[in-house]
Amino acid sequence: MKQQKQNKYDKAYLRMAKEWSKLSYCKRKQVGAIIVRERMIISDGYNGTPSGFENCCEDENGETNWYVLHAEANAILKVASSTQSCKGATLYITLSPCKECSKLIHQSGITRVVYQMGYRDTEGIDFLLKAGVEVEQIENLD
Repeated sequence: MKQQKQNKYDKAYLRMAKEWSKLSYCKRKQVGAIIVRERMIISDGYNGTPSGFENCCEDENGETNWYVLHAEANAILKVASSTQSCKGATLYITLSPCKECSKLIHQSGITRVVYQMGYRDTEGIDFLLKAGVEVEQIENLD
């Protein structure tokens, strides 16, 4: 029963992350993230350029610019500049994290990651599992 209720919340937060991804100006991939702690949303983010930069994520060849911040990095950085903490929180993200973001996720104290789509490189997920972070994929949000 408790698991069923958790699954219902997980899907709702993932749907919110999906909605948040639509705010991204990136053409190649739009990714959204929500950080939840004790059933309270403490942060959100989507992939995009740093503050003060033009909202253009791709170069003239259609490749993502190196300085584009990933959704989960943006969400974690938002927490860092607030009074909140990621300790024991859950990260909901529309695309599984890359290896660079996985380090940030673990180091920030997030203990659970729920994602919808798998990223082509699974090193990030492998790292999180090795670090003891609970990882779950939920593809169907209905």
